[in-house]
Amino acid sequence: MKNNHIALYIDLLFCLVIMPLTIMLLPVDRWIVHNKAFLLTLIFYVYALYFVYRRTCIPKLFMQKKYIRIALLMVTLAAITLLLTYFPMPTRHSNPQQAAARLNMRTQTIWFFFLMVTGFSFAIELTFELFKQMLAKQEIAAEMNKAELALYRAQINPHFLFNTLNTLYALVLSGSDKTESAFVKFSGILKYMYVQARSEYITIEQEIEYIRQYTDLQKLRLNKHTIVRLTAMADNWQTLVPSMILITFVENAFKYGTSADTNCDINININLKNGCLNFNTVNSVIRQGNSAHKGIGLSNCRKRLELLYPGRYELETKQQDNKYVTKLKI
Repeated sequence: MKNNHIALYIDLLFCLVIMPLTIMLLPVDRWIVHNKAFLLTLIFYVYALYFVYRRTCIPKLFMQKKYIRIALLMVTLAAITLLLTYFPMPTRHSNPQQAAARLNMRTQTIWFFFLMVTGFSFAIELTFELFKQMLAKQEIAAEMNKAELALYRAQINPHFLFNTLNTLYALVLSGSDKTESAFVKFSGILKYMYVQARSEYITIEQEIEYIRQYTDLQKLRLNKHTIVRLTAMADNWQTLVPSMILITFVENAFKYGTSADTNCDINININLKNGCLNFNTVNSVIRQGNSAHKGIGLSNCRKRLELLYPGRYELETKQQDNKYVTKLKI
């Protein structure tokens, strides 16, 4: 739609500004008196030539390798221009030299307009065609990014589901009285995954509530040896963030930082201020991950961040002493 508006503005600029000013350079006053038919024919020819070029879009035909059609069009237009130079001149009493000079001037004028309109039209059409090619490439890249994001999210959901089912399975085997509460919380998490997570972006309030439900579910299987702290602050709870972008880091904190017989702690901090999201996790290192078989969660999360926020995020993960630290800034 914007391209159509730009094309319309350019056509109006040519028809109402450029051409009238150019025509005024001609001896219009004399031609109106002595050769009105030629002047009107010339004006009609110039505007018709312009719209023929705009209609056919020669640069597009060139990119499509339709060289024969281009050659036929140019030959036809050149022939029409040549025929216009033989337009009858008014019979006036003048010597042959003056008549030849007027004829030469008229011929030069006709070819000047032909070359000017041709050059202007080619420049405009070439610019538009290059612009369309750029937009097409951007659209293709955007669709590829969407496809990649959909793939990563499709992989993240089963990954999370598998980990959570392990938690429920452990509660069932142990006969814990927390099992019923765990299933209630799990149903809330499933609702989020298959309703909210279908949207590419959700509010920070919804994302935090999801993380809160997940941590509450994990607490049900933990004992007094593991202390979990979750703090969340936001100056605008309706700020949009990518869905399920933070849960992977929280999952890993519980996966590698909890123990049934060793004191450990998990700290999760989420802060949104002035459009900047800071997310930090610090957890004890109870068990080490298998470096030879890295999980898809962190890898997918990095890829999503790169696709959604190229050059606008900072992600740092490191182990300090017996603590594993994750820092994410968007």
